[in-house]
Amino acid sequence: MEHDPRHRALLRLLELTHLARGDDVAGCVSTALAPLDLAATCYLVDQEQQQLHPLPVPGTTVAARPLAVDGTVAGRAYALVRAQPGEGHRRWLPLVDGTERLGVVELVPGPAADLDGLDDWAQTFTNLVGHLVAVKLPYGDTLHQTRRTRPMTVAAELLLGMLPPLTFTDDRLVLSCLLQPSYDVGGDGFDYALDGPYARFHVLDAMGRGLSAAVMAVTALAAIRSARRDGHGLVAMARAADEALREQFGRAGFATAVLADLDVDTGQLRYLNAGHPPPLLLRAGKAVRELGDGRRLPLGLDEGIPALGREQLEPGDRLLLYTDGVVEARDPDGDLFGTARLIDHAEQAAQAQLPAPETLRVLSRHLLAFQSAPTRDDATLLLLDWTPTPPRRAVPPSPTAGSLPS
Repeated sequence: MEHDPRHRALLRLLELTHLARGDDVAGCVSTALAPLDLAATCYLVDQEQQQLHPLPVPGTTVAARPLAVDGTVAGRAYALVRAQPGEGHRRWLPLVDGTERLGVVELVPGPAADLDGLDDWAQTFTNLVGHLVAVKLPYGDTLHQTRRTRPMTVAAELLLGMLPPLTFTDDRLVLSCLLQPSYDVGGDGFDYALDGPYARFHVLDAMGRGLSAAVMAVTALAAIRSARRDGHGLVAMARAADEALREQFGRAGFATAVLADLDVDTGQLRYLNAGHPPPLLLRAGKAVRELGDGRRLPLGLDEGIPALGREQLEPGDRLLLYTDGVVEARDPDGDLFGTARLIDHAEQAAQAQLPAPETLRVLSRHLLAFQSAPTRDDATLLLLDWTPTPPRRAVPPSPTAGSLPS
């Protein structure tokens, strides 16, 4: 049976990208859409998540300009992961890889385009584009360059290359991370793994700043990841980091950290805190307590076997992990951002029902505005949103969810 034109466009895009490089993706999108009299501009969000930058099409001059995330229709599509109507019949569609927000696509129908049922199909097509962008990202530099607004330090290049995607979502949880400053980060890091009924996640802060701190952070993360993949638990992961840091840096290198695992079937949380700020538990939009158990010395400073902290999460709970660069940030007068201010902004985001990745972006914007300058220290946030029902706010609506909002 002959495929309908829209189906053929999906197949054509897949066909074209088999041998495509990263800098060919936008051209492949345009070629696949041309028979439908549709034009598209792909925008990738920058490292700071402040602007959306147009992806160039080979052989053409990009007329589009970067668009702000805050205060634009395109930015609203990105922030809320929901398609938005533009002028005329154009659409702004969130560009995601699974639930990792990459940017947006502006879709412009020509006079001969068939508008009937276009909304649902267009999001499906855009979702495929998001997967292709993510697949091609490691093989070249053009996609990375599009997302950068200034040079990146060696320390940041080393550390960011070690980290997993910023957001993961399945039918029971959303786990999202954010690390600032995007181009000069040194000692902070995070990692996670979701397998079977368990979500394992870690945040750490290596001593110092710059390349030496990045090497410490990468060493600790690699040791934790190796132990985790060998099937070991939280205490053994910490021990592995202790040994790796001691071997490379002696007593001169250490990192604070929180290592945790969550049974996503039951909500049972276990955690170990190696000299790090305690995680915050939010319930029904309010911070109910800090999780202060499971204490031991920082990674690299070995001690006896600690007792793990434990907490029973309830459906809808949020768990916020952060490094001291968040609460120790100072405004021009020297006042601290502080835990109380972090809690206040986190509660506002929870009560507004912002998706987890957008919550962290908003928290980061508040932090930057408070300082009125780039962060003096690394600032890392990890937010886990646990729910027994599918967390639909983090993904574009399925084709059965209806048309664009009015």
